[in-house]
Amino acid sequence: MTEKKNDGRSANIKDEKVYEALRDDGASKEKAARIANASAGRSRSEVGHKGGKAGSYEDWTVDELRDRAREIGIEGRSSMTKDELIEALREH
Repeated sequence: MTEKKNDGRSANIKDEKVYEALRDDGASKEKAARIANASAGRSRSEVGHKGGKAGSYEDWTVDELRDRAREIGIEGRSSMTKDELIEALREH
């Protein structure tokens, strides 16, 4: 079970400074925590170069995008266009 801080955030965020900067830039709590925890203990540039194996969402079919949106719990995905699905996946 995850312990919560007084402000509602998870107590297991490893790099608070990165987390706060990402939240200030508009990232979701989940995305900010994921990036802050990935960058703790490594250089941030190294974390940024980690990805790139899945290919561009623009190359995916609408069905593939909807399947991925379902996996991560994006609401309203069945009525979204391809562009809306891509935006929702990138913002999650």
